[in-house]
Amino acid sequence: MLGSHLFPDMIEQYTQILIDFVRANQAWGAPVVGLLAFAESLAFFSLIVPAWAALIGIGALIGLGGLEFWPIWVAAAIGAALGDWLSYWLGFTFKDKVAHVWPLSRYPDLLPRGEAFIKKFGVAAIFIGRFFGPLRASVPLVAGIFVMPWWHFQAANFSSAFVWAAVLLVPGTLGLKWFTGA
Repeated sequence: MLGSHLFPDMIEQYTQILIDFVRANQAWGAPVVGLLAFAESLAFFSLIVPAWAALIGIGALIGLGGLEFWPIWVAAAIGAALGDWLSYWLGFTFKDKVAHVWPLSRYPDLLPRGEAFIKKFGVAAIFIGRFFGPLRASVPLVAGIFVMPWWHFQAANFSSAFVWAAVLLVPGTLGLKWFTGA
């Protein structure tokens, strides 16, 4: 029972440390956000680096006036797109070998389900997958394994990354301005 409460507490502490670091070191805001978005979007790492909460919190720092929106937004989008790009490359390069790596080795149905998702939605699967936690990093991996055309993948990858970054950052930015009347 104790263990079930440990992980959420760790996420909350990790998130607060990152937000406090960016608040105290504003020049590091864009690089930190870029790395967080990269880790959040990278196959396998996204499961151990739940960065979305920190990104929402950093959006609130933008709303407080401590950070500029545009560099943070661009850094988040580029970090996310690069994470997906690397995931695609891993799938394209290693194909079926990735099925033997955790967590895919423990959940063998994930690759066939990912393939079915991509077959059903095509390039839109990349865009859709960006907005759903478990799919965020696995869909690009599967797209690489099953050789989705590179340019199609990248078009969906980069466009969805910019929308995703805005979806995470804007609520905190606008919410605090709305609540404070700024």
